[in-house]
Amino acid sequence: MAIEQTKVTEPIQQSSSFTMKQWMKFLIPSFIGVLLFLVPISIDGRVTIGLGVLADGLQAAIADYIPLFMTSIIGASAVGSIVIKALPKGRIRKNSFISNVFDIGPLWISLRFLGAAFAIMTLTGFGPEFVSSDITGGVVLYDLIPVLMVWFLFASLFMPLLLEFGLMDFIGTVVRKVMHPLFKLPGRSSVDAMASWMGSGTVGVLLTTQQYEGGYYSKREAAVVASNFSIASIAFSLVIAKFLSIDHMFISFYFTVVVCGVVAAVICPRIPPLSKKKETYHEPVGKKIDEVVPEGVSTLRWGIDKAIEKADQVKSPGSVVKKGVYNVVDIWFGLIPLVMALGTVALVIAEFTPVFTYLSYPFIPFMNLLQIPEAAEAAPAMIVGFADMFLPAVIGSGIESELTRFVIGVMSLTQLIYMSEIGILLIKSKIPINFFELFVIFLQRTVITLPIAALLAHLLFF
Repeated sequence: MAIEQTKVTEPIQQSSSFTMKQWMKFLIPSFIGVLLFLVPISIDGRVTIGLGVLADGLQAAIADYIPLFMTSIIGASAVGSIVIKALPKGRIRKNSFISNVFDIGPLWISLRFLGAAFAIMTLTGFGPEFVSSDITGGVVLYDLIPVLMVWFLFASLFMPLLLEFGLMDFIGTVVRKVMHPLFKLPGRSSVDAMASWMGSGTVGVLLTTQQYEGGYYSKREAAVVASNFSIASIAFSLVIAKFLSIDHMFISFYFTVVVCGVVAAVICPRIPPLSKKKETYHEPVGKKIDEVVPEGVSTLRWGIDKAIEKADQVKSPGSVVKKGVYNVVDIWFGLIPLVMALGTVALVIAEFTPVFTYLSYPFIPFMNLLQIPEAAEAAPAMIVGFADMFLPAVIGSGIESELTRFVIGVMSLTQLIYMSEIGILLIKSKIPINFFELFVIFLQRTVITLPIAALLAHLLFF
């Protein structure tokens, strides 16, 4: 049984007693953070966020150089891990940042070298075709990694605007009465969902990971938020709809996605494996969150008080920038090599082996029961999404039935767990969730949301 530390309650300043400087320290960075992460912007008919405009602009400007640059980063990550292992331990541990990035176990070193090998093969065209193919390694190196590189760059640099200056504390306090009874989560989890919805699911996972490591989510809460609220952005949802030729009914399509996602987010946290996760916090920091409003104090006032106090803890802009740069380096050198390695392996299995086809057989009678046309052809789309979110749409694009394409599109966006990106992010993070648990959650979400998607399609739209 975990022993809880006694929390010493310190007097809280009331909002009326804060100085103008303290108010501005909360309001200005938080306002910029909201503009960058949470306010939708329409660019050429596509919905994105301010962060997305920056990311897309940089990606377009340096698109031709990103594959070579990231191959160099992946290679340096692998070689650096070996070099660090050869140096004296005491010397490495003096620099915790270098230690965290490069002083890793044999499995992770092996995966970094595998990622480097795959990246070099794909870049040069040397090696087995099934690795460097446009539908395997090519997808990861030329399509996925450039997006991750620029999104993680700006998300890591600007995320402190959401985390360090009180916005999460304010929103968490205000919406706790909705999030806690419905999803058994802190109010601040709504910001994770909003950042995913408007921007990118990977941004939501990164936000969740940093909140967990900071002591603001318990082990259970972090696992639940990351696996249920890292929803696909509106922009990506529209891409899926267009690819499946159902963009003429996008409002109906996205309404179904939202309904399925909410139902799954209510049910999944209440059943294993998520319900079995401990309510303890990340051990090095312990519990840092307190969203409970004292008696006799209004929710709004308490939220403002907590937010300004949080912002007041930031002593210098330099410390915030330094943390952001560290996050960028950690992700580029620590995560991107794993995306290259495991993402390529997942796509090779999906494209060149019958594994996912065999795994999809149990879904055929289930889909027939739900009166989904072309069930046998569509069944692999129900399981192949575990490898990559876009693969179900690739399978579904050749199916004649519009209803079936509609259901496949909904499922690809509501299953959430896919190994080429979100799955690897979670496995690499400090959130206590493993590969088997991710696969179980993927299946749970599939079984829960498939009947809802089929029912809404039959009753409302077809």
